[in-house]
Amino acid sequence: MIETGASSITKWIGSTASVLLHTVLFVASFVIPYLGLVTFERMLLFLTTIVSLEAIYLSIFIQMSINKNNQNIEIIQEDIEELGENIEEISEDIEEISEDIDEIGEDIDEIQKDMDEIQEDVVEIQEESGAEQNISKRESEILLSIQATLMHLQKEIEQLKAGGK
Repeated sequence: MIETGASSITKWIGSTASVLLHTVLFVASFVIPYLGLVTFERMLLFLTTIVSLEAIYLSIFIQMSINKNNQNIEIIQEDIEELGENIEEISEDIEEISEDIDEIGEDIDEIQKDMDEIQEDVVEIQEESGAEQNISKRESEILLSIQATLMHLQKEIEQLKAGGK
């Protein structure tokens, strides 16, 4: 509550209304002795005391505001440091993900090569089977099934490559 009041007073003292009010009070203070209401010395004593007290409280309120601002600055600096650490961690995660994607791409390429070799083997076997005519109908069906599966896998690998890029 005191801090809120100090903050409000400090803001008000820096306003145009405060300057106008103080100007009116100072002028009135110097006019009062000429009206004969108080002596000039008594007015100066009273005015000096009031101005001194006001200066003391204002310096305290200003210091309270400075302390509060310093605390806020420290909190903000801690938040900035924490954000910097989070950014570093995110950068490291991105690098790891990029490496994983590269490894997956290499694995897909290796699988593609293996698929090509198997396809070539299937074609060779079919050519040999056509030449020999000794392979049974069942074996021929198995080879055709393998060939179809390989073609299907090859299409999926191409889709994976296209999706990864």
